[in-house]
Amino acid sequence: MSGRVFASEVASTGYEALQSITSTPAYQYFEEDSKGSLEVGKLADLVILDADPLAVDPAGVGRVKVVETIKGGRTVYRVA
Repeated sequence: MSGRVFASEVASTGYEALQSITSTPAYQYFEEDSKGSLEVGKLADLVILDADPLAVDPAGVGRVKVVETIKGGRTVYRVA
């Protein structure tokens, strides 16, 4: 909140942060053959965002908005 950065030497990159909620948990639960990355034959629940979280300034990543959420092949949320 103050704008001070603590422990920047151990901070994750944006890509590492995305891996920590996708491929890493799939691996930890021995589900990497069916989940965790976008590949033919794997399950894929998705969110569509209004900006690329890897391209925006890290300080602004919290302002990236969810446009649509797809779970089990069906849209469960869409911005009106």
